[in-house]
Amino acid sequence: MVKLGIIGVGNMGTGHAQNILAGKCPEITLSAIADRRESRRHWAKENLPNVQIFDEGSELIKSGLCDAVLIAVPHYQHPVLAKEAFGEGLHVLCEKPAGVYTKAVREMNEAADKAGKTFGMMFNQRTNCVYRKMHEMVESGELGDLKRVNWIITDWYRTQIYYDSGDWRATWAGEGGGVLLNQCPHQLDLLQWICGLPVKVQAFCHEGKWHDIEVEDDVTAYLEFENGATGVFVTTTGDAPGTNRFEITGTKGKLVCEEDVLTFWKLGEDEREFCRASKEGFAKPETEKIIVETDGENPQHVGVLNAFAANILRGEPLVADGREGIRGLTLSNAMHLSGWLHEPVEIPFDEDLFQRELDKRRADSRRKEGGDITFSTEGTY
Repeated sequence: MVKLGIIGVGNMGTGHAQNILAGKCPEITLSAIADRRESRRHWAKENLPNVQIFDEGSELIKSGLCDAVLIAVPHYQHPVLAKEAFGEGLHVLCEKPAGVYTKAVREMNEAADKAGKTFGMMFNQRTNCVYRKMHEMVESGELGDLKRVNWIITDWYRTQIYYDSGDWRATWAGEGGGVLLNQCPHQLDLLQWICGLPVKVQAFCHEGKWHDIEVEDDVTAYLEFENGATGVFVTTTGDAPGTNRFEITGTKGKLVCEEDVLTFWKLGEDEREFCRASKEGFAKPETEKIIVETDGENPQHVGVLNAFAANILRGEPLVADGREGIRGLTLSNAMHLSGWLHEPVEIPFDEDLFQRELDKRRADSRRKEGGDITFSTEGTY
């Protein structure tokens, strides 16, 4: 049995605690929680029997009550607390994103390597059967060589009160970004997991376009991959109703994921070979439309938690190694930097330049008053 401490019982941490108490994670026992807010400590006292409660994550880490910690606090603290936990010999499961900027996450990964403990990232969307199948099909070569990637992910609609619910939310100083850093880490992780990291990004990030916030809530980005493939990534928290359509075109067909259905338009032969060999100007390769079967499993956060425990206890595979968190964050940072500089950004980029640009915005970040609201996230994934 893994004795787990949860640092932060806001929207996400509360859900994790409830899953464990409901018996959905049979190899995990909740030993302690920590939260700086009195209201959340009071909630824990009322709802989490036999769980030790702390004001600070550092106190929990040093308490000796836990084998592992789950970090679910504002983003800047993820690498800080993870490094402290590794220093105390604890296993770490970190909520997305890995951090706000890659330089800090790189230090967190080095601490994980030195500690030799289990390090997982809460990339729960990797448990979704449709994304697992897309990864499998691209990895196996069934789609051929990558040609084009299009993902419009605009079903993140958020009201103003969502942003007003915490004084740290949607500020450069408190959160470090908007839709790219809060809602989209899962999609940016999936994009790089399935298609690989682009080598160049040009992004247009509109700050406070649809809400009274200082960070981006509307983004359109153009991507270039090493083999010449191109892509477009579009996201916002201002569209109602939104869209979630992920389309990958390869030389052997097209794969589309939309409304939990995965469709494969399979070509009879490789398009590049057909293009070169055909004697007809308007000819097209034969195409078969296939609704792709999956195993139907989508355990989400519970799946990540159970894999984390199984890795600690028996060395079984994680859903996502924590060190991989830097990859999606690299894409997010590149988009932010491109938007700030109004020019294309190559990957890898200048991490010091990114930090300087971010620090400029942190210095001028607004101070928000109040905001101590916790929402249920059940059914939102």
